[in-house]
Order: sequence, then structure tokens, then C-alpha cells
Amino acid sequence: MQWTAQMLAQFATADDLRVSPFYNDGQTCGTPTWIWSVVVANRLYARAWNGPQSSWYQAAIEQGGGWIHLAGKNFRVTFVSVNQRPDITTHVDAAYRQKYAGSPYLLPMLQAGPQAATVEIMPAN
Repeated sequence: MQWTAQMLAQFATADDLRVSPFYNDGQTCGTPTWIWSVVVANRLYARAWNGPQSSWYQAAIEQGGGWIHLAGKNFRVTFVSVNQRPDITTHVDAAYRQKYAGSPYLLPMLQAGPQAATVEIMPAN
């Protein structure tokens, strides 16, 4: 399953992403965490402010799934790490610069820690 063009258009401008990865039981979700998101080449990405040590990031990678709230709707999703893909990192950085230009939090999100905690978020089957 993939995001529709209409969903991606809404996601590209939305600033309400909250991630809730599953706990170890694979069914119960954690407390929603608000984070920034961007759309690049018809794919949805997010980064953890605190890098790979972020608890939501660790749970997302370990469990591989959970729920998100974005553009006013809830979606069951899968999370996939892309931290070993420099080509994606460059494009995600550019999307962050464009979407969050002027924010005092932008430059920290472009540093090595958050870059290493970049995930692609895909709809669950």
C-alpha cells in the first residue's frame, strides 16, 4: 500500500505529525510524540530531534510499526530507518530547509544525530 497523491499533498504542508510506535507487545502504542515531517519524492519522512537515542525512534525501529496522526487523520504505519542512505539524507535535509525555514529548531534537525534517526513512514498493509 502507498500514500495517495492527495494524502501526500496534505502531508507536505501539515505540521501536526504525532508518532506512536508500538510497544513490545506489537499492539499497544506509546504516547504520541509531535515531530516534524517532510515529503520527498512521494515518500513521507520524519526525524528524531534527539537522534538514535530518542525513545520513539528506538521503538519505531525495533517494532517496525505503530500509528501516526497527520493532516488531521490517524493512520496505521510501518517505520523504516533510512540512516544509511546519504542520497535520501540530502533530499530530506533540503525538504526540512524549505518547510521549516526561519525556525530556530531547523539547524539542529540538520545535524548528524537527527540525520541518523531518519525514518520513512509508510501505510501499513
